Amino acid sequence: MMTLLNILLLLLVAISIPGVINRTRALLAGRKGIRFVQHLYNVRLLLRKGAVYSTTTSALFRFTPSVYLGAAVMALLFVPVGDLPPVMSFDGDLIAFAYTLALGRVALVLAAMDTGSPFEGMGASREALYGALAEPAMMLIMATMALISGNTSFESLFGEGEGVELRYTIVLLLASYTLIKLVFTESGRVPVDDPRTHLELTMIHEVMCLDYSGVDLGMIKIAGWLKTASLSMLAADTFCAAVGWGWWAAAPLAVLLSGVPIGVVESTQARNKLVRNTTFILTIAALAALVFFTGYLMQLNIVLE
Repeated sequence: MMTLLNILLLLLVAISIPGVINRTRALLAGRKGIRFVQHLYNVRLLLRKGAVYSTTTSALFRFTPSVYLGAAVMALLFVPVGDLPPVMSFDGDLIAFAYTLALGRVALVLAAMDTGSPFEGMGASREALYGALAEPAMMLIMATMALISGNTSFESLFGEGEGVELRYTIVLLLASYTLIKLVFTESGRVPVDDPRTHLELTMIHEVMCLDYSGVDLGMIKIAGWLKTASLSMLAADTFCAAVGWGWWAAAPLAVLLSGVPIGVVESTQARNKLVRNTTFILTIAALAALVFFTGYLMQLNIVLE
């Protein structure tokens, strides 16, 4: 029963984050804006349409939306909501989560290259570069969680009764902040990317999906929501573990920690120049390294005399 509640809350978070982003942008712009669930109507329309395939593409291009969505769903199954039990849990699921998301990225990059389009090839190369730069940050945060909890399972780290020592509070709060910064990169949001742009030369994630339509494009969009929800929930779980809150706070906190900052940034900032994105992502990796070594030094429990 609690596992079912965990899944329902994760799905609610995945649906709510895009709505909160749109409403935040509308509020800051002083306009009414679109409906909170307009993204659901848009995807429903896509799912009712057939897909059109280029004659230059292979079976890889057709299978990729299913692989991308399947990887996002599988990653979501590892994520707990606060101290609720996830659907899947085992020793090492921290690593499995990170590389399940990486599988989806690799599939989408290969599909973009399969089209033979120079624009999609540029987007694929940028996505591969940013993924390679963001992966160390992800792994360092996972290593930090494993270090301070003594295990490599999300359920053991965030589960009821495990708890975290008070001295690790600042480490977990910084880890939560780093995960929120990673959401901007992994979900293709400003300042790294802009999902609203229509200029192929500057797009990253969106340009890889130019040849997709109908149900395939709908699956890719749903996978993006699930991927964002997974990372946002981990950030919320880490925050709740630091301050001692339970699952009742994790779900709304995940929506607020991602939806509101993304909406504010997209309303107040322009996207970075492409040459500055590497600096932005490497800064996240440097922060993750700082968090890890801070936790490691605290783990040594050095006493100065």
